[in-house]
Parts: sequence; C-alpha cells; structure tokens
Amino acid sequence: IPSFQVYIIQVSVGNHQWTVKHRYSDFHDLHEKLVSEKKIDKNLLPPKKIIGKNSKSLVEKRQKELEVYLQTLLLKFPVTAPKVLSHFLHFHLYVS
Repeated sequence: IPSFQVYIIQVSVGNHQWTVKHRYSDFHDLHEKLVSEKKIDKNLLPPKKIIGKNSKSLVEKRQKELEVYLQTLLLKFPVTAPKVLSHFLHFHLYVS
C-alpha cells in the first residue's frame, strides 16, 4: 500500500491536452518557489491534510482543488509561464 497519493491532472493549453502526475509534495515545492520568485499568494495552494489523507473523498476533493490551483496559475501568467511552472506541467514535451 503506497503511503502517498499521486494526483493525475489534465492540462489544456490551446489545442493541446495532456496529463501530468505529481504528489502533493511536488505541488508544495512548486508553490514555495512561485511564492518566493513570483510573489504568488501563499494561500492559493490547498492546505496539506494529515488525517484521512488517502480517503477516496479527500483525494477527489484535493484533485479538484489542485486542478483549480493550476488553472489559476495559468491565468496569472497568460503569456509566459515561469520556468518552474512550465517544467512542472511538462510544457517542453507538448507545446512547441
């Protein structure tokens, strides 16, 4: 039984669609970098939860919250996403 959850997020940019897979800790690391480098709102990332973190309902809820988080970031950087965000979303593999 894995002790961590991997979130599968659908990414859409223009006509391109793909999925990325990340643990919550990856989102947290991304968020810390964006907060320090790009002054993103600290409260934008859904909070880390300890109790029941792998329950199906919590996983589904957090999945939706993380999708909204990424959509919000893409709206904040409509022309050029910060390098750390582009790498996180694997833009280099899908968008030319």
